[in-house]
Amino acid sequence: MNKTTIPVTLMIMGKDYKIACSPDDRDELINSAQQLDMRMRKIRDSGRVSSPDRIAVMAALNLSHELGQLKYENAELNRKLSESLAAMSDKIENVLENSQTR
Repeated sequence: MNKTTIPVTLMIMGKDYKIACSPDDRDELINSAQQLDMRMRKIRDSGRVSSPDRIAVMAALNLSHELGQLKYENAELNRKLSESLAAMSDKIENVLENSQTR
């Protein structure tokens, strides 16, 4: 299945980037570019990093780190949810078994 793509022009740190994406992903791509632009400008404005390449790498590292943290937190939440569902299932089974023996 071949999806139709559309060109989207994104501005990051004053430079235009033309990216092809599906129409369904357009708004998310624009939002992601705006977030990246904001983060890169914040790093640049901190005065500690001035090279555009280094700014991009720092922003990518920060986003990658946050993504890793969110993945870990999501895995922990899924584990806790599974444990809670198993406990609830056990309780329901016990109630059903006790109601049948009466």
